[in-house]
Amino acid sequence: MPRKAGPAYVIGVGMTKFIKPRGKVDYTELGYEAGVKAMLDAKINYDEVDQGVACYCYGDSTCGQAVFYQFGMTQIPVYNVNNNCSTGSTGLQMARQAVAYGAADCVLVVGFEKMNPGSLQAYFNDRVNPTMTTSKMMKETRGVTNAPGAAQLFGNAGREYIEKYGAKDEDFAEIARVNHEHSKRNPYSQFTDEYTLEQIQKSTMIHAPLTKLQCCPTSDGGAAAVVCSQEFLDSHPDVKEQAILIAGQAMATDSPELFSKSSMDLVGFQMSKHAGQVAMKEAGITPNDVRIVELHDCFSANEMCVIDALGLSEPGKAHELVRRGDITYKGNKYVINPSGGLISKGHPLGATGLAQCAELVWHLRGWANNRMKEDTKVCLQHNLGLGGAVVVTVYKRPDGEASTPVSDAEVGKRNGLGYNPATQAKGFTSQQADSVRSRQSRSDWALQDTQTKVQARF
Repeated sequence: MPRKAGPAYVIGVGMTKFIKPRGKVDYTELGYEAGVKAMLDAKINYDEVDQGVACYCYGDSTCGQAVFYQFGMTQIPVYNVNNNCSTGSTGLQMARQAVAYGAADCVLVVGFEKMNPGSLQAYFNDRVNPTMTTSKMMKETRGVTNAPGAAQLFGNAGREYIEKYGAKDEDFAEIARVNHEHSKRNPYSQFTDEYTLEQIQKSTMIHAPLTKLQCCPTSDGGAAAVVCSQEFLDSHPDVKEQAILIAGQAMATDSPELFSKSSMDLVGFQMSKHAGQVAMKEAGITPNDVRIVELHDCFSANEMCVIDALGLSEPGKAHELVRRGDITYKGNKYVINPSGGLISKGHPLGATGLAQCAELVWHLRGWANNRMKEDTKVCLQHNLGLGGAVVVTVYKRPDGEASTPVSDAEVGKRNGLGYNPATQAKGFTSQQADSVRSRQSRSDWALQDTQTKVQARF
């Protein structure tokens, strides 16, 4: 049995606006912007960081060093992480473990992705694809169409949910309608358009039941978090009121049930279920304690399956939760994906898990004052990658109390930035960036013109 983990806190978060992948912004800028924002939020200097974790899927080896060297060249370890769509939360889990088991007091995690337009593609075609066995199982059980592979896999899971439990096509469309509506209040969201249920159902069919507006886009973007120990937090009393406890966390991979011939199991249902149970047990909560959820809605069908897997609904009744409105503000249960989720906010693979973290931290601080839910004491995060890996994280306020709204003006006063990053996507000055870059071991050669390029976007 592993030793009991010590406490770990998220004391700083930051992110870029998620944008269409058009090659206009390089990964060094995305990572730099997110990392500087997270350190400004945490009120630390890079010299206080013991370890760095860089999260990305598309890019050459040591892209992480290219990003982190812009903050400083302090000779700390920098780990480059690639774990498919769960890459960002995998980095978060690594940071939490380093802190919880005494290997570090302060870890900076930065996720970034510069993607190509269109559906996800394989790049190493001279070797076996790591999801080859998954694709073969899909072919044998459901057949193959001309639709993008991921849409087929998750669409098939949706079909199975319909066949087994009586869900209807419009239930999946309603999930997408809700997430698009939620994104109107997120300043970082790639899309902020609201659609009717009919518009979502009548958008281009990709792989039934999934229409185009039920599928997440590819995106460019960055997000970051600062994770620290109790000792570090005690030595920084000015951020104690904004620190959020990682109360429970579990990373899991697939069981043999992946190949059970179930389309739901083929997209990670069982590992999501297992990770959720482990994380909630560690945090001492049940799904009934949760109010805000950020989960991996790469397709509306996956949100349906994950609602069930995490125990947010009774088994086989996720669609009933959706029909009651219990995934949005009008219901009496949860708000799921208040950020707009992957479907509308966007999905830059390496940044997604950390953007989820930022959203939930802002809710528990009371900073997400335009999209909060009353009596929120517990938030739940789910981030999944085929291949496979999933990370489920439970967040609480250290005082155990419910979050209360904090005005934009008050947030701007507390953080010294003059604005609320939860409701306004703004940049930073060169002086502010200079305040978090290493004082002892910095290199302007490593920074090049990144700061100028970042400022030019705001």
